[in-house]
Amino acid sequence: MRKVVVPTDFSKNAFNALKYACQIFKYTRCDFYILHAYADEVYQQDRVVMRSKLDELKEVTYKKSEKKLTKILKDIFEYSPNPRHKFKSISAFGTLTDEINDLINMENADIVIMGTRGETNDRTITFGSKTIQVLKYVQCPVLAIPENYKYHPPREILFPSDYLVPLKRRELKLLCELTGSFRSSIHMLYIDANKKLSLRQEDNMRFLKECLYKANLFFETTEGKDKTIAVTKYIVHKEIDLLVMVNSRHSHLELMLHQSTIEKIGLHIKIPFLVLQNLSR
Repeated sequence: MRKVVVPTDFSKNAFNALKYACQIFKYTRCDFYILHAYADEVYQQDRVVMRSKLDELKEVTYKKSEKKLTKILKDIFEYSPNPRHKFKSISAFGTLTDEINDLINMENADIVIMGTRGETNDRTITFGSKTIQVLKYVQCPVLAIPENYKYHPPREILFPSDYLVPLKRRELKLLCELTGSFRSSIHMLYIDANKKLSLRQEDNMRFLKECLYKANLFFETTEGKDKTIAVTKYIVHKEIDLLVMVNSRHSHLELMLHQSTIEKIGLHIKIPFLVLQNLSR
């Protein structure tokens, strides 16, 4: 049984991510938790000037959230009436990352799937501010789906790595199961042609081979001082369907999420983006 958290702000991008979630786990028994965290909506209301009005506004916002979630449940069942899938909607008064982490811990969830941008949908940026917060701070894998992305089986997967970070077996198992379902190829990309691997790197590479045994694994090396550009070129050249990265300090991901870097080279990720968390749960 796979447990999937799908945050929503009721935007088209969020619903598109939910549709992708249903497709990628089409053949898997899943519980989907559709979560709307609405604390920001309450506190950002200009008319909140007295503490006595706060509870009233919270109740109004909660009822609106419940109504919209009911419609999402109806719409997703019409889109994908899959007997393997069960859906539960949750309205929560809290911040998005806190509510997602609480739900992950409560339900022992496997993955979060969401849009790269939310309701504001600023097309000059690759990731919305809330998506970046979730990618950085949520305690389980996060799969971000670009705006208007039409589902395509993830058969070609790019996984850039320096082989320095020991990965979590549970998260690699999730990736392994996905690749097994679609007979995928994983391109492990090491960006530093002049550096010989250390014993630690070789051990971590061996661990990857053991955990990702269902995929066709390709270990490749490329030159390039700017790792962001190297990843982008590889995505285009190999027609990659899914990008996988690891969230850790000084990682490729940290560089990718640095907004000035993204703007400098005009990077807009147009494929799903899976972030594995190097965090204890």
